[in-house]
Amino acid sequence: MLGDKEFHTVRLDSDRCKGCINCMKRCPTEAIRVRNGKATILYDRCIGCGECIRACAHQAKRAVYDPFDLIHDYEYKVALPAPSLYGQFHNLDDINVVLEGLLKLGFDMVYEVAQGAELISDFTRKYMAGNPKKPVISSACPAVVELILIRFHRLKENLLPVIAPVDVAAKLAREKAVRESGLPPEKIGVFFISPCPAKVFALHRGLGADANLVDGVLAESEVYFRLLDAMKSVKNPRPLAQCGIVGIGWASSGGESAGVLRDNYLAADGVENCISVLEEIEDEKIQDVDFVELNACPGGCVGGVLNIENPFVAKARIQALRKYMPVSKNNLKEVPHEKDFYLWNNDPEIMPVFKLDQNMFVALQKMQKVEELLAGLPRLDCGACGAPSCRAFAEDVVNGLVPESACERREKKG
Repeated sequence: MLGDKEFHTVRLDSDRCKGCINCMKRCPTEAIRVRNGKATILYDRCIGCGECIRACAHQAKRAVYDPFDLIHDYEYKVALPAPSLYGQFHNLDDINVVLEGLLKLGFDMVYEVAQGAELISDFTRKYMAGNPKKPVISSACPAVVELILIRFHRLKENLLPVIAPVDVAAKLAREKAVRESGLPPEKIGVFFISPCPAKVFALHRGLGADANLVDGVLAESEVYFRLLDAMKSVKNPRPLAQCGIVGIGWASSGGESAGVLRDNYLAADGVENCISVLEEIEDEKIQDVDFVELNACPGGCVGGVLNIENPFVAKARIQALRKYMPVSKNNLKEVPHEKDFYLWNNDPEIMPVFKLDQNMFVALQKMQKVEELLAGLPRLDCGACGAPSCRAFAEDVVNGLVPESACERREKKG
């Protein structure tokens, strides 16, 4: 349900879980524990990056998204395809074939998220001209935004306070659908086709924007298989595409930075690399760049776990599609909206999930106990205790979640 504050991005299938700790070791926010031979997810720490899904060989982690049949609940249906969708198809030389295929699946209108990306690129260029705090960190990847809100509180003021391309596309698509269909907004269903669970989470919860901008979020992987058959019957596609190189370039790492038209930028992808960059920004080691683009998925959105294709193959296909495209088809002059249309209207809040206690005095006491317990632990971070690190285990013990005896390698007292 959209706007549901209890919505979770990843669901655990306990029957499939073997307690192998791979997901626990890969989680960037230590949001997973293994207890009694099964993984458990601490959802207040989850950023929806999909690393646990990627790491699980037993398919015990599944991304949560809306069923495709949800579109039939609406009289007029709008599809919002992410640019990464185009990279999933072999021998595709015209994205209009994909857009026509979506119409054949039952959608009445298609509005490309790449259009929103081009408008955000244009707006970001104007925002950067206002000399904001440097470096400006892109807010396009919701997993990175959540990571900053959870682990890098000081860097929140560096975030670009702009809604995501899909948010812009959803707003404009609904306005256009109301005009063209003559129907009231509640009879129009707007559906984003997502490459990753983090975007599903952001749209359901409302990260920086309202939670009801779309009526559902579909998985690229599910739509892909439906599209394969639909596209076979497309012979002479109409020129439906309304994006250029800038918009479609957002599908892969570096594409957003290129659209900002700044030479002095840094682009990194993969959640571990993102963490490394954020640590260096926090330590003031990175001061000579204006713009930082971070994508939690390897390769950018083409690497999302809701995709089908290898991210590097998909990226190569996107590059080939860009060859004969115009630079851009969208700019702020063509869209009659004030700057508030693009800015956050729901300021994301810092989440102090690593606090040992809300009471500062109690937290300091607990911290001392953690350090004392750590002194007797092997510091191997082996994960055998069911926690991702010795420090995480010590914190769990101090918070009364597990007994100290859960670590068999600790030094025995007395």
